[in-house]
Amino acid sequence: MSIATVHMITVDCSDPAALGRFYQAVLGGELKVEDDDWAVLRPAGAGPSLGFQTVPGYVPPSWPGTPAETHLDLHVDDPEAAEKAVLALGATLLEARPENRWRVYADPAGHAFCLGF
Repeated sequence: MSIATVHMITVDCSDPAALGRFYQAVLGGELKVEDDDWAVLRPAGAGPSLGFQTVPGYVPPSWPGTPAETHLDLHVDDPEAAEKAVLALGATLLEARPENRWRVYADPAGHAFCLGF
């Protein structure tokens, strides 16, 4: 028996609308910008929503981060095409090892996310 279910994953940033648009382009779905400090993306298909909130003085994390840092793992069918697309959207490649099926990127606000196949 669970106590709770995942409703939303919230990401700190300096520009919620811009970061929401980035993830909307990656994941699809509906983006609702509430105000300058809050946006919510309801991705296409199943899964929790992503919230983006303004944090005054936001400083992007570094990779690899502290043990408390979290990141998104996103599945892709074609890693080469996916990489080209996220780089065109403003992501930065942080780590790609030939022996690893995951590639690590930073979103435009500096948060790490992985594309795997």
